[in-house]
Amino acid sequence: MDDPIDRDGLRPQFWERGLSDLNPKEWEALCDGCGKCCLNKLEDEDTREVVFTRIACRLFDDQTCRCSNYDARLTFVPECVVLTPQSLPKAAYFMPDTCAYRRLHEGRDLPHWHPLLTGDPMSPHKAGASMMDETLSETVVHEDDWEDHLIEEPTGGA
Repeated sequence: MDDPIDRDGLRPQFWERGLSDLNPKEWEALCDGCGKCCLNKLEDEDTREVVFTRIACRLFDDQTCRCSNYDARLTFVPECVVLTPQSLPKAAYFMPDTCAYRRLHEGRDLPHWHPLLTGDPMSPHKAGASMMDETLSETVVHEDDWEDHLIEEPTGGA
């Protein structure tokens, strides 16, 4: 699998800088391609506890763990969370625990299997931290049945 994110020309260990100091290319390169941000989640209104389902966004490609229409995703999925340095503080709790954006925002390191550390875009999948071949499309599961598809977040030992 070719790396879908162009990592050429990135500053060495740019992720050690503050998130607000990253340029757009570096920001995009933080994505590990696990696909967990594309899962539909359920949130307890009282506790704000977030649980994962294996139900993925209609644009999620289960074979590549990427959005099938990333550039135009908001046209088709207006509720898609767009992470920016400005939106991250409010959205971080809703992101996967292994998410580089969340981890760096919380002062934690990248997971050991992150492609920026391994040089291998397949490392999240090899580590068992991704949703590759593990999802059902939201187009085939009624929202009332999402609770039947709760899962633990795969972390790959992060």
